[in-house]
Amino acid sequence: MKLRVTCDLYFHVEDATALILMLRPYRGAKQTLTRETYTIKPSVEIIEHIDHYDNACQRLVAPQGLFYIHTSSEVWVADHADSGYGAGFVEIQYLPEQVLNYLAPSRYCESDRFNDLAISLSADEQPGYDQVSRMVEWIRTNIQYLPGSSDVPLSAVEIHQRGYGVCRDLAHLGIALCRSISIPARIVVGYLHNLHPMDLHAWFEAYFGGRWYTFDPTQPDLRGGRVIIAFGRDAADVAVFHQFGSGCLLTDMKVRVEHLDKHMN
Repeated sequence: MKLRVTCDLYFHVEDATALILMLRPYRGAKQTLTRETYTIKPSVEIIEHIDHYDNACQRLVAPQGLFYIHTSSEVWVADHADSGYGAGFVEIQYLPEQVLNYLAPSRYCESDRFNDLAISLSADEQPGYDQVSRMVEWIRTNIQYLPGSSDVPLSAVEIHQRGYGVCRDLAHLGIALCRSISIPARIVVGYLHNLHPMDLHAWFEAYFGGRWYTFDPTQPDLRGGRVIIAFGRDAADVAVFHQFGSGCLLTDMKVRVEHLDKHMN
């Protein structure tokens, strides 16, 4: 399917503030970008760079006053997400080098704290995809997806204790469970068609059978219509903006996802 994804960010800047943004869709990850618009008012110099995870980043200094960022992209993506029941666990010595970074505990995914829970949930499943599918179903049943319930990222331990969270929080728990039994897992931030309420979204991917598979503990059915912005170890790596200083306040954010194929029929 072809989607148009749009994000508008409105800031009030008291003092000139350096920002690092991550708003452009990922290139080459199961999606094809056909058109892109990136507007900043007032206009300022932007320095582009690619981070350690191949995410496109934009660095700038927001001037004092009202500051506005508009991004819009048209992207071809899969209309379904592949399942992989039976896809097998890959032993550490056979993992690609670029995947190894997604095995260790990270700031929001304390995988060294979840081994007992992961084993108790997945011991009866075939190692690999089936284990993760079982753990995701447990998260969906036991941890409430509650949009707007947290303003800052929470760790997997905090979410497990709290019992509810936003999409990135549930993704953190899924990632921690995977890594605790030596399955590489990474967070994904982007857009999801027909998400309710509409917002930027986070889910996770796990690696087995020689490839990455999508998992989303917040949705009852695994579906496509996903536009990827960035990958990382956890939310610290994929924030759509980092500000350096306290003089910049995000006052509003508007997100839209349109199915262009549908409009053209």
